Amino acid sequence: MPSQMELVMETIMIMFHKFAGDKGYLTKGDLRVLMEKEFPGFLENQDPLAVDKIMNDLDQCQDGKVGFQSCFLLMVGLSITCNDYFIIHMKQKGKK
Repeated sequence: MPSQMELVMETIMIMFHKFAGDKGYLTKGDLRVLMEKEFPGFLENQDPLAVDKIMNDLDQCQDGKVGFQSCFLLMVGLSITCNDYFIIHMKQKGKK
């Protein structure tokens, strides 16, 4: 039986390939759909050009393609941001 971490890794890989399809990379359109479906709460509070900015950051070759490694870095970055928020929220909750 897989561990929780193995299931998380599998989910990340499945999600990437679901949106990348057979081509094996995400276009800006694919990235937008992924963000809208998988991170709707994040996009609610962002600049309308947030996906464009994210695409520019991830597409280091400037070829309009985001591979698994870059997409994974996005997910890690979002996880770090969420963890930072969680820690701040928990500290504030403890002060009440």
